[in-house]
Amino acid sequence: MAGLELLPKEYGYVALALVAYCFLNFWMAFQVGKARKKYKVFYPTLYASESENKDAKLFNCVQRGHQNSLEMMPMFFMLMILGGIRHPCISSGLGCLYIISRFFYFKGYSTGDPQNRLKIGNSLWYRKYGFLAILGLMGCTTSLGLSLLRG
Repeated sequence: MAGLELLPKEYGYVALALVAYCFLNFWMAFQVGKARKKYKVFYPTLYASESENKDAKLFNCVQRGHQNSLEMMPMFFMLMILGGIRHPCISSGLGCLYIISRFFYFKGYSTGDPQNRLKIGNSLWYRKYGFLAILGLMGCTTSLGLSLLRG
């Protein structure tokens, strides 16, 4: 296929990591749908009002966990796609770390206590590893940019 030979063979790992994030996103959306039924928050309402729904905070935490993941998705995808051109194995490894951290971020947030989004047990897991994964992907993308400028 024309053009694909320009990418390293290992770039396939980058593509698979991106698909894994899509599956995580589908799962989170399904969790929001279940929470809508459980807490009686119907479309088109994005967030529940505490004055109208006693379970508003519980629903809003599920919704917010998914929403924040959607907000971060364009940056994550862009860094994976670009950084993976020069560093496919490092980028896909960092991508997997980020995906795992996003899973735990969502699980923690979904408990109804927003502080749980940042930790597993007593560990600030997401803050440590999710942030490090994004920084690493920024480094891979910066490396690509510099190598292109050098010619």
